[in-house]
Amino acid sequence: MSGTPLLDVDGLTVSFNAASSAARGGALAVDGLSLTIHPGETLALVGESGCGKSTTALALMGLLDPHRTRVGANRLSFDGTDLSRLPEASWRRLRGGSIGMIFQDPLAALNPVRTVGRQIGEALRLHRGLTGRAAHSETLELLRLVGIPEPARRIDDYPHRLSGGMRQRVLIAMALAGEPRLLIADEPTTALDVTIQAQILALLGNLQQQTGMALLLITHDLGIVGQLAHRVAVMYAGRKIEERPVDELFDDARHPYTQRLLAARPRRGAVRERLTEIAGAVPAPGAVASGCAFAPRCVFAHAACREAVPAWRSLGTGGIRCVLDEVDANAESSTIAHANERRSHAA
Repeated sequence: MSGTPLLDVDGLTVSFNAASSAARGGALAVDGLSLTIHPGETLALVGESGCGKSTTALALMGLLDPHRTRVGANRLSFDGTDLSRLPEASWRRLRGGSIGMIFQDPLAALNPVRTVGRQIGEALRLHRGLTGRAAHSETLELLRLVGIPEPARRIDDYPHRLSGGMRQRVLIAMALAGEPRLLIADEPTTALDVTIQAQILALLGNLQQQTGMALLLITHDLGIVGQLAHRVAVMYAGRKIEERPVDELFDDARHPYTQRLLAARPRRGAVRERLTEIAGAVPAPGAVASGCAFAPRCVFAHAACREAVPAWRSLGTGGIRCVLDEVDANAESSTIAHANERRSHAA
């Protein structure tokens, strides 16, 4: 996508201070991440739990505790504003206004002792200066917009009186109250059943079409990615390891880790099929001293993979961080099949 990016991130790093967590030891949780998002575009940031996705979101929102974390970047720009030098007063105006966020757990994100109407109204007052009848009327309109039934009655409900899907809709309404140009959605359908999940995804897609906002979708669910995203950035152990347009990535994933993620998806129509698994786990920050962090789990790893962190190289309209000149998906599929066969015989 051409033109000036709305969000332009180059070399983002996030480290946890050693004093705040002995286990993390001050290691990088996000290591040199670069992203761009254009107006009206959806970029999906995907990877297993612990890869740094949510930490990235919190860093972009300026929500990480400065006493426990260190955030740095070569460039961290939103609509031409340098976020890395933004004072807290300016952050408060930007956060929840031009940049909105939907958090993973709506029950934890909402204030349990305030009605949903008051919480949405507060966002309207802070970011749009609306009070009184104007705020009340706009709150009702936002509740209607996100599909809350009987908004005139629900406006006075407390969060615990709402279902999980309705609480998620309230969070979306709060995020939209500031008329954001960029919406960050961090696992927006976690713990929702399939029907409600589909409704929330359709809602986000429709809202994006209506408002033209950009969307950073953070998820581990590749099915969601296929429905909403224009581009996909894959993270592993704090680093971006592949980025491609969504159709290219799904049709021709090049990084071994991306291939394994796609192979692990449940297939439509498959009956009682054993899912392909990725052996091992994402390493803790700082656990990999050198080389590619995925090497211990990679069927293609060789000596060069363990000697140095692979450089990022362009690949068509995207890029990849891998020393292999060409990844043979068929060879990997064969390797996975043999591994599953051996596992079945062993059982």
